[in-house]
Amino acid sequence: MSFGRSMPAGAFQQAESAYVMIPPNPTSNDLRGFQETVSDAIAAAVKNTGVSNVVSLSSFGADKASGTGPVVGLHNLEQKLNTIEGANVLHLRAGYFMENTLPQVGAIRMTGSAVGPVRPDLKLPMIATRDIGAAAADALLRLEFRGKQTHELQGQRDLDYTEAAAIMGKAIGNSDLGYVQAPEDQIRAAMVQMGMSANVAELILEMADALNRGHMRALEARGASNTTPTRFETFVAEVFVPTYQQAAAA
Repeated sequence: MSFGRSMPAGAFQQAESAYVMIPPNPTSNDLRGFQETVSDAIAAAVKNTGVSNVVSLSSFGADKASGTGPVVGLHNLEQKLNTIEGANVLHLRAGYFMENTLPQVGAIRMTGSAVGPVRPDLKLPMIATRDIGAAAADALLRLEFRGKQTHELQGQRDLDYTEAAAIMGKAIGNSDLGYVQAPEDQIRAAMVQMGMSANVAELILEMADALNRGHMRALEARGASNTTPTRFETFVAEVFVPTYQQAAAA
């Protein structure tokens, strides 16, 4: 779907409920501008078609108006949807995607270690995207939310990258695999080499800094309602290992 200043009217026509998100755009030279264009279009479409119930994909850290890189765009999406009178809106503030570990396939093959910008001891609420989809579907089937609400999804448990690397290493037959927090210049260059724009790389580094400083963090106490089922070990076995094996075969 192409996003201009307005979403095609047919997208939400005759819909009572909708699940909305800002798609990734890793090659954008102005990611924040792209996010604003998309969130403007989503909000206008919801308002103009009278959709009654909206579930939005947001993120932990979306409570902050600045300093969180691309998550600022999700903060603004929340604010725009919250201004729509009569719409029931539930913002799912998801944790750190397990899928964000997939670029480690290349890092492990090139350096022998998992590599990233976040602290090795930083606990992250890691979640499989499949669990986010399931939570959104459940919310739209039940339609129990009213007014404007937020709800965190914190994954099965918090993990730091040292623990994640050990799990990935065991699964690929490298029990000594560790994690290295690399300097920003190295991470920036690696992300650009992977095909990201310099703008997106800079925003991701801003988000990593926000995580490292605790500026961006989960706010809800962990409990049954915000804990999701997929273990990181399951994700690694079902998604990470096949990706690693495909890269090795190639």
